Amino acid sequence: MLNVIGFIIIFGCVFGGYAMAGGKMGIVLAALPHEMLTIGGATVGALLVGNQMNIVKQCGTGIVRVFKAPRFQRKEYTQLLCLMFELLMTFRKGGATVLEPHLDAPKDSNIFTRYPAVLADHHLCDFICDYLRLMTLNFEDPNQLSEVMDNDIARIHEEELGPHMALQSVADALPAIGIVAAVLGVIKTMSSIDQPVEILGAMIGGALVGTFLGVLLSYCFVGPISQKLKQVVELEGLSFSVAKTAIIAYANKLAPPVAIEIARRMAPGVYAPSFAELDAELETVRSEMSAK
Repeated sequence: MLNVIGFIIIFGCVFGGYAMAGGKMGIVLAALPHEMLTIGGATVGALLVGNQMNIVKQCGTGIVRVFKAPRFQRKEYTQLLCLMFELLMTFRKGGATVLEPHLDAPKDSNIFTRYPAVLADHHLCDFICDYLRLMTLNFEDPNQLSEVMDNDIARIHEEELGPHMALQSVADALPAIGIVAAVLGVIKTMSSIDQPVEILGAMIGGALVGTFLGVLLSYCFVGPISQKLKQVVELEGLSFSVAKTAIIAYANKLAPPVAIEIARRMAPGVYAPSFAELDAELETVRSEMSAK
């Protein structure tokens, strides 16, 4: 909703101000189709030339992510913390033999399936399973484990930022692409130099629409979308830090409830469940585990 409001303000103020100043929208509208074809086609072509196909596809899904609510909010972080608590408690009580079946097939696990938000994020789910599996193999040195996890999180984060970097490159190029469209318009105008001043003025005005569109699309649309996508990726990436903190705390021989409380503090403040809220959820988990 915030994105839509922002775009309405952009259109209203830019074109409203132009109209209030006495500008003629007819010239802009007449030039818009062919200028957009030139600028849009060159932009898409440059995107295809400058990026691998998987990055190009991710740009589409990345733009959708910008217009959707974050995947991880208070409910999802609560699910993640409850899942980590149940997995660590299972590990503590039953050891590797009891935990491994859940890690090998999380989609068939009666633990993971109770937390669909985490199970739906295959990157996060694989991350949790991989590092708990390492601990079942007696790789429990907290410092080494933390370093390996940090490297893995950095790799995942860099891959997730691929669409942001591609869109930012497009935003940086759009003003120059707009100039290309404007120059073509000027070339067309110069070929009609024998026309009356009124016609030449309209043709030059139409040519300048290309420069206008390039700058407008760059700084008011593609650039902000790219920046917002980066924020979304970084915000959602904190779920990995929450899982990592819980695992490292447990590797440091802390009890699961303490490990989960430390991990809770790694969740973004706006979405982190309070101590009381999480404690109530964990009490329900304890009851369900005792009933098995």
